[in-house]
Amino acid sequence: MTAHGAEDIARHVKVYITVFVALMALTIVTVAIASLHLSVGSAILLAMLIASIKGSLVACYFMHLISEKKIIYCVLGLTVFFFVVLMLLPVVEIESGFHAVNV
Repeated sequence: MTAHGAEDIARHVKVYITVFVALMALTIVTVAIASLHLSVGSAILLAMLIASIKGSLVACYFMHLISEKKIIYCVLGLTVFFFVVLMLLPVVEIESGFHAVNV
């Protein structure tokens, strides 16, 4: 193995370890937040925010999406858009006062 190859591997290992430490820290933060007595809405918002950050780290580094071409980001952005729309549907339904009737 050449010196350039060994340096490249060491750099990648350092990145993976840094991401792993960040994921562990965010897991600890999630557990700490769970022990706080927050309202349901605040707890869900914080949990989704932390889960989104953790999911992004996993997708970008462990699934190697950070080095993908631009089209992958367009598809990912479209997926995020539809995810947000689906998450907001219950809020819109509750605020509009529309409730399905069981027949």
